[in-house]
Amino acid sequence: MRTLSQRLVQTSALILLMSAWPLIAISATSPHTKETQDVEQLEGPMYNPFVERYVMDELRQLRVDMNDMHVQLTKEVVNRELTATSRAVGYATDTVTYFFYLIAGISSVLLLVGWSSIRDIKVKVHDLADTKVNKVIATYEERLKKLEEELQRKSRGITSAQKRLSQHQDIHSLWLKAGQEQILSNRMTIYDQILELDPANVEAMTYKADAALEMNEPQWAINLCNQALRMDPENKHAFYQLAGAYAQLDKSADAIEYLKVALEGTEGYKDQVKNDPVFSELRDNPEFQQLIADDMDDTSEKKPS
Repeated sequence: MRTLSQRLVQTSALILLMSAWPLIAISATSPHTKETQDVEQLEGPMYNPFVERYVMDELRQLRVDMNDMHVQLTKEVVNRELTATSRAVGYATDTVTYFFYLIAGISSVLLLVGWSSIRDIKVKVHDLADTKVNKVIATYEERLKKLEEELQRKSRGITSAQKRLSQHQDIHSLWLKAGQEQILSNRMTIYDQILELDPANVEAMTYKADAALEMNEPQWAINLCNQALRMDPENKHAFYQLAGAYAQLDKSADAIEYLKVALEGTEGYKDQVKNDPVFSELRDNPEFQQLIADDMDDTSEKKPS
């Protein structure tokens, strides 16, 4: 328990520090010094994927420790249930035994006065005791069976959660690797590895289509985007890549139609469309110019006056 608490404190402190770093950077309004100029001249991030991997490992270990603690607590509950069951059965047996002694005494008295034989009373008492004991045993056996099924179900859930956590960690590492990879063929291989772990990863399909466009394979990109849209019909990135693919195929009408869908309700693609070289052949197209102009007007109307 102490180790789990220490891991909770360490992981929480690290996450809070990484979350508060942007606020600390924004709140720094003092004049530039030599140290701040050195920080602004950095060419890369101050932390690397190994830090993120460390956080993921800590979270995973924390999850495993919590699961182990949960299993231990469940075992203790089961042991207490078994102890309570044994006590209840013993209590029922003692009660029946005392009751039998009482009936035997009463029967002896009745036998003396000529009512009924003690043998008949003994048989009836034994039958009644057997019935009660069997009923109690059946009830607790049913409860134990339900408890065992619940433990098995929770164990399967814990195993499945651990598998999903490991898979998510592997996919996250592959995304970091893809972001740092400059060779297109290697990047495509990484996207294939992500799709092998998660075949329904629409984002990986659209980024693979983007890499295919960079390799001048528009038809390949179209097939990937159509596959992504079958899983997520509202995916804007897929429509954007379709527009770029049809632009490379010199199909201006189709490219503009898909670009309209990609820009609808979004503001992030506006500057990207104007600067993306894949749309260089469309910049003189009146519909393309009107689409960009309309998108800029819609954006300005949404800003508060």
